[in-house]
Amino acid sequence: MTRVSALTAAAAATVALSAAPTAFAQSSVQAYGLIDASVGQFQVAGGPKVKRLDSGNMSTSYLGFKGTEDLGGGLKVGFTLESFLLVDSGGAGRVPGVDAFWGRNANVNLSGGFGNIRLGRMGPPLFVSTLLFNPLGDSFGYSPAIRQYYNAPYGTALVGDSGWNNAIGYTTPRLGGLTATVLVQAGEGAANAKGPNIGAHALYFAGPLAMTAAWQKVEAQGTLGRPISAFPGFSSQTAWQLGGSYDLKFIKLFAQYGNVKTDATADVDVKTYQLGASVPIGAGKLLASYGNSELDFKPPASDTTSKMLTVAYDYLLSKRTDVYVLYMSDKYTARSSGNTVAAGIRHTF
Repeated sequence: MTRVSALTAAAAATVALSAAPTAFAQSSVQAYGLIDASVGQFQVAGGPKVKRLDSGNMSTSYLGFKGTEDLGGGLKVGFTLESFLLVDSGGAGRVPGVDAFWGRNANVNLSGGFGNIRLGRMGPPLFVSTLLFNPLGDSFGYSPAIRQYYNAPYGTALVGDSGWNNAIGYTTPRLGGLTATVLVQAGEGAANAKGPNIGAHALYFAGPLAMTAAWQKVEAQGTLGRPISAFPGFSSQTAWQLGGSYDLKFIKLFAQYGNVKTDATADVDVKTYQLGASVPIGAGKLLASYGNSELDFKPPASDTTSKMLTVAYDYLLSKRTDVYVLYMSDKYTARSSGNTVAAGIRHTF
């Protein structure tokens, strides 16, 4: 190699190295998560009183990583990897030995002017609508709406869980205050899957007003949630939900109404509504939510009703840390009442 060509190569390498930080600056990776733990006396309808420390009752604890790369021209690629945590035991998952390690989210996405396309594991639209339009959010331990759709130990309506594997999702660009999402979970020939799961919702946010309409049809079993075996002769399950909120500043009001129909040897029709409020008080909020879920069996059997009420005060210690106290009443037909009193701390990072 001549001296000139060597100098040219060195100069080219120097330019490449000096340009590298600019290229890398177009990509970003972030680690984040949430830790939630509460202690108290817990009791579901018909169950014993148990004093214990629980993980993830107000918000499910998790550790996550996400990243994006700007491809130029308005096109971006990104990924999300999130693992559930059990703070009380140090284990992974929502309950011991059930979830895959990246059980909360594991997906890659491509976004641009056309919207957002995601591939992998993610929450279905009906679950997202349910958590957005009740004052206790995605609280699997204390939110009546979440519990009556997904987590009560008796009579829980939904098959399919709050996370879908093997899913393809598309979200539209925002038009005014409106977006829409469609999600399809492939059955992939599983023994308990007669076809794909399909879900969709529309979300509207404009000033103090927010609304949603959500729908799903499920034929495949989820990791958790109501098992298909609970419905002999199960064929499919269809659910829909309407929700809304309005922020008056001194109080934010929430409402939801939905229906779940299960096609099986004995069909089950479930009607659920939730009314809630969030009231700013000092450095925190008073949260109240009432849920009512009526299960109607066809042909006629012993119909049942679930009634839940949660009242909580959530106090902000900082932008990332809050403490809370709460009371929850849990009633179910032909069972003794359950009463829960708990206090907890939640930290995001």
